[in-house]
Parts: sequence; C-alpha cells; structure tokens
Amino acid sequence: MCISYHASSRTFHLHNDSISYIMKILPNEQLGQLYFGKAIRDCESFDHLVEMNHRPMTAYVFEGDKKFSLDHIKQEYPSYGTTDFRHPALEIMQPNGSRITNFTYVSHTIAAGKPALEGLPATYTEQDDEAQTLTIRLRDELISAELELNYTLFASRPAIARSARFVNAGSLDLHLTTAMSLSLDLPDSAYEFVHFSGAWSRERHMKTRRLEAGIQSVESTRGTSSHNHNPFVILKRPETTEFSGEAIGFSLVYSGNFLAQAEVDSWGTTRVTMGINPFQFDWKLEPGQTFQTPEAVMVYSDSGLNEMSQTFHKLYQTRLARGYWRDRPRPILINNWEATYFDFDEEKLVSIAQAAKNDGVELFVLDDGWFGARCNDSSGLGDWYPNTDRLARGIVGLADRIDALGMKFGLWFEPEMVNKDSDLFRAHPDWRICTPGRRASHGRNQFVLDYSRKEVVDYIYEMMAKILTEAKVSYIKWDMNRCITEAFSASLPADRQGELFHRYILGVYQLYDRLTTNFPHVLFESCASGGGRFDPGLLYYAPQGWASDDSDAIERLKIQYGTSMCYPVSSIGAHVSVVPNHQVFRVTPLETRANVAHFGTFGYELDLNKLTEEEREMVREQIKFMKKYREIIQFGTFYRLISPFENNNFAAWMVVSDDKKTALVGYYKILNEVNGPYHRVKLCGLDPALNYCVDGVSHHYGDELMHLGLLTTDGAAGELTPGDRKSTDFDSRIFVLHAE
Repeated sequence: MCISYHASSRTFHLHNDSISYIMKILPNEQLGQLYFGKAIRDCESFDHLVEMNHRPMTAYVFEGDKKFSLDHIKQEYPSYGTTDFRHPALEIMQPNGSRITNFTYVSHTIAAGKPALEGLPATYTEQDDEAQTLTIRLRDELISAELELNYTLFASRPAIARSARFVNAGSLDLHLTTAMSLSLDLPDSAYEFVHFSGAWSRERHMKTRRLEAGIQSVESTRGTSSHNHNPFVILKRPETTEFSGEAIGFSLVYSGNFLAQAEVDSWGTTRVTMGINPFQFDWKLEPGQTFQTPEAVMVYSDSGLNEMSQTFHKLYQTRLARGYWRDRPRPILINNWEATYFDFDEEKLVSIAQAAKNDGVELFVLDDGWFGARCNDSSGLGDWYPNTDRLARGIVGLADRIDALGMKFGLWFEPEMVNKDSDLFRAHPDWRICTPGRRASHGRNQFVLDYSRKEVVDYIYEMMAKILTEAKVSYIKWDMNRCITEAFSASLPADRQGELFHRYILGVYQLYDRLTTNFPHVLFESCASGGGRFDPGLLYYAPQGWASDDSDAIERLKIQYGTSMCYPVSSIGAHVSVVPNHQVFRVTPLETRANVAHFGTFGYELDLNKLTEEEREMVREQIKFMKKYREIIQFGTFYRLISPFENNNFAAWMVVSDDKKTALVGYYKILNEVNGPYHRVKLCGLDPALNYCVDGVSHHYGDELMHLGLLTTDGAAGELTPGDRKSTDFDSRIFVLHAE
C-alpha cells in the first residue's frame, strides 16, 4: 500500500496490490482525475492521460488556449459554470448571489491510519498500517472558503473511502447548497447502471440499465434512505457477471436524503456523483464554521460482482460495524408481533417465550404495544414507560421472568415518532416536525419528532436509558415507520430551514451513539417498516437490520439476494414467520422458510404453541442446525450462484468457511416441474484439492464441484419411485459440505 506524490508532475497515485487511483493538479491549479481501476505500476508522470482537444462551441479557461476546457477534462471535485456545464460536486451561494467558485490546490498531507468523521458514521482502522489517508487542501481566495478532500486507501482491500470538509475562513456568511461526498469522472460510458430499488416489502430489487447520454440517478427525498432506493449503485461492464468482468461499487455511509447519479456527456465520458441530496439542502456556514460530508466508499473489482460484494462485506462487517456484537454470532430470537400484534398480556408472552425456550430459542423480543396508553397504532408513541394494564409488573417484571427461563430479553422502540394521543405530544406539540399554518400529514397515525433539537434527543434518551438501566434488556429493535413531510423546525431560523433533513439524521446518530456507548452489550437492530433505512450509516451503530417486513420465503429470495450485493449476511435480519404469510398470503413449507432465513441473523415471528408436534420437531432441528453453522453463515465468505432476478424458477447461494473446509449451499426452486430436466449448480470458493463429503452421502473434490457442479436434480418427474425425495412448489435444500 502506498500513497505517492510526484512533485515534478504534481501527481497523486494511491495504489495497493489491487487498485490504482491517480489524479493530478491541473494547469488552473484545480484537481484532475486520471485513472481508477486495476493496479498499475507507479511512475513519475501520467500527464499523457490528461486528454485535451479543441471542440467547437466550447468555452476555454485561458484566453488564447483552445484546448484547456473543463467541459472536456476529467476532474476530481468539480464546480459548475467555469467552462464545465455538467452537474457539480459542490455549489456555494455567496452574499452577492453568485454561485461561481474556484477551489485551487494549497497543500496536502499523507498520514497513516484513518481519522474519524465528527458526528458521522464512517469506516475505521484499528491499526495505523491498515490504511493511509491523503488530505488535499484547496482554497477559493475570493470568498475565503477552504475545502479538504479526504481519501483513505485500505492496505489489503480494493476500496477507497472519500469525504469532503468545507470551512468558512472569511468574514461573511456562505450557503452550501451542494456538497457531494464523491465525484468520479470515468473516461468512457460502456457501463450498465445497477441500482437496488422497490417499495415497502419489496426492497432492494436489482435493476440494471445501460448508460446512455444524459443522466441516470436514484435518490431519496423522504428524510430516510428509503424503501424505494438504496444509497448503493454499481457501474459494471455489460459483459460482467457474478464471476468475471469489471465493476465499481459506490456506497454512501448515510441514512438520510441522498443522490447517486451517473451523467454521460456528449463525448461519452461518465461522471458519478454521490452524497447528500442537493434537493432542498441549504447549509448556512457562518464565519469559522465547518461542514463535513458523509463518507462514500468505492470498491473496484475485475473479477465480477461476487468479488466486489465480498470486499464490501468484510469491510463493513469488521471496519464499519463496531462493538461487542461485531464479531459475535447473533442470538436466535422469537418476536411476538405476528403472533399477537397488540393482543397480549404478560402470561401470553411468557407462554410464547417458554415454548420457544423449550425448542432452543435464545432471545425473546417484545414488539409494539408495551408502553404508554398503546392499544393500537394511534396512541402512546413517545411515552416510553410500561403499559401496566397489559404488563402489571412492567418491563422489569417481564424481563425478570424471561431471564428466569434462561433466555435473553429484547424490546421494540420507535423513538423518533409521536402520536397526538400521548403525554409527550400534549406537553410538547412543537416538538413534531410540521410547517406553521399548513396541514400536518400523518403516516400510521404518527408524526416525526424534531431530532434537529437537542432537547428532544435528550428527552428520548433519558426515557430509553431508564428502561435499559432498570430492566434486563439485551436487545433493542429500533423502528421508524414513516417518512418526513412538511419539513420545518420550530427551532431553526428561516435561513437554516434547509438544514433540517441533515440535522435530523445527525440527531438520530447522536442518540444511537449515546445509547451504544452507555449500553455497549445491548444488541441493536435497525428497522424502518422493514428495510426503509437499511444503509451503512446505521450499520455503524446497529450491526444488523430488519431487511424487510415481507417475511415470505419466496419474496425474501430477491430481497436478500439484492441486499447481499453490498451488505454482509450478518447484517440481514431474516425470520421464519407464520403461513399463510401476513404480507402475500402465500403458504410455503416450514423447511423452505427456514432455509431462506438461515442466511441471515435468524429467528421466528410466530407462536410455537400453535404448531403441530411434527412442526415443533422441525423447528428444533432448524435451531440446532443454525447454532451449529451460524458462525460460518454469518461470517464466512458469501457467494451468489443463481440469481432470482435472471432465473424465473431457481435461486442459489452459498457460504464458505475461512479455512474452506466447510460450505453450505442454499438451493431454491419456486414452482415444481413435471418431468423436468437434470440440474446442477457450479459452486465457488472451495479448495480444489480437498475431498468434500456432501450431506454425509457422496464425496467430490473441490475442483469437480466448482467446474462440473453439484447435482441438484430432484424427484420432479411426475412419478416418484422408492427412495426419491418428494419435490413440491417452493422447494429448497441446504447442502452441507465437509472436507475430509
């Protein structure tokens, strides 16, 4: 790993064994982008990569020079209006109304390790030799504004983390209206734009389209990263597959409004920008004040999408997630929500917990309805004290009873919300986000608390901390069930209302930080009506997230497959729920529900007392299986084998232990076949020289399983013969491979 600066050519080269990132100081003292891709040999100058040619109808920077135009030159962190007409990485409204800027090179530093970002989640290092960080300082002399561009190159990963920091070093107010976390100009447009979109209960479906002249983008304006789009996109070559070809992944470590955009100009170059959505963003920088953008992470692969994903998985699993639970297998839980909804009392909950304990479950989670005057979804939010009509001995008493069973106890909160019918709202109606004189829209009969206000965050913290201090709570499910409307804060002046969305997210991070710091052994799981805020920003505080409210096994194949493009298996909340499923009303085999959920944090959303004894025995075996293999599943190397987005009837994935001696293959069939063809699936990541025993029956060397494939043909011939395994709709198997 090395970050080099060549003074003679004024060139920066960030390179390790996998990647190179090259930029230089241009003749106008701004930064130019030269290369990002597979590692190349360092040399004193890469000036030949600065391509400049005359084009008609072009504006030029220097009088008499008809070649140097920012309209054509690839740049590092561009602004608009000084011969560049593409979308910029920054924009500053100045006192005279101008938005034109000129940030030029001042100095740079190269340091070991990686500094933290104040108030924001970010990747980190534990030893200085894990990374190097380049900080380039630029300045706009006319407005006395300074800009720091930060680049962290990880020693053993094909990944670079980027962010920007603005400083008002002058005497007049400035308004920052665009502040992207990264901008990358690529020399061609022969890419496909891959994003992960959907809606509630069908999050992170993989969408692919070819780049063309113009702009393709995904964004959120909802105050959350959203169910609709994820702050993660991929540019891949059209020929790239899961196992070969070039891909660049762009991931934003942020939980609020974002923009991820690819702009192809008339000459076929591509500009990628990612960061806080400029839509309705306006941050006032008073003299001496600073603004730090969120971090964005770029990952390069020349060996397909799986390699790109595995880089994100290991980086986010070990150097974004933090704390006690980062490296620990997750407890198998049962959540009462789909078993009881609001209809419960202490005895019913203990009965569910007792049955779960008998079957091997380790953690009981009490969901919505335990607090305030909560009896439906129109009351109680904001009043985080026990509802003694339901729980006579409160949370302390219930937690003690669960603990006496030998189980851990978890609790649901929705700390960012308030109902009108609550003591909190009656005492502080001005604490909700709403615009004076306008109708206040509701969602799920609730309103959003103004987390841009410190007193609001402090109040909620004190209520949550009281519960966590008094009761034996080991797990928190942090929910968020609506987006922000009528965005306005009663505590912000008119010229700072454009700061609300970002200040809100900073408040969320502050509350998470205080709780995780003061209660370090509590496992936090993020949730926002399922996957509405499943992003790297929250992974920094909560090492796992509820991937979707849709727990149907067949729907989850796409959701979990898409999620795995960026996020590790250890972060994916996945449970077995009742049938007919409460979202799509589909009936799927209990075995398949578990075989999908096993590739996640694993748990149950049902009342085990209502299952047959045969089903209970299946549950016990599922739990035994998960306990035996969960460390490999959650922390091994994950491979996607068959895409449910490309194959209408099959999906497959697998995970391999670090020593390559154990592997588990999940194989899923949607609808049964009649007299179907023979099937096999080629495996990945095995040791070609090891002899693997498959399900304790057959033996095959790793090279055979990877090059010829694992036979997956079932008994779907229309006529079973003795010894055949019965195949049905929504069928599945997990093949277990052990090297001998």
